[in-house]
Amino acid sequence: MATPELLHEIKQLLISSLHLDRTPESIDDQAPLFQAGLGLDSIDALELAVAIERTYRVVIPDEKVGKQAFASVAALADYVATHR
Repeated sequence: MATPELLHEIKQLLISSLHLDRTPESIDDQAPLFQAGLGLDSIDALELAVAIERTYRVVIPDEKVGKQAFASVAALADYVATHR
């Protein structure tokens, strides 16, 4: 399970990697990253995957795993916490 610190780090990584005009506090842990949530697209997913790999040395091996890991900030933080 992800710590509050890791959740905040993931939000910061989202903001800096994808150049989002938001604050970490404005991002809901459970909000979807794609579609109605943050509105990210497939290019954002690729950039975020690279940022996660560089920052945490965690690989997202395929699209199926990516869909689960990128479901929300909380899901991504849990994935990183489990695989680092």
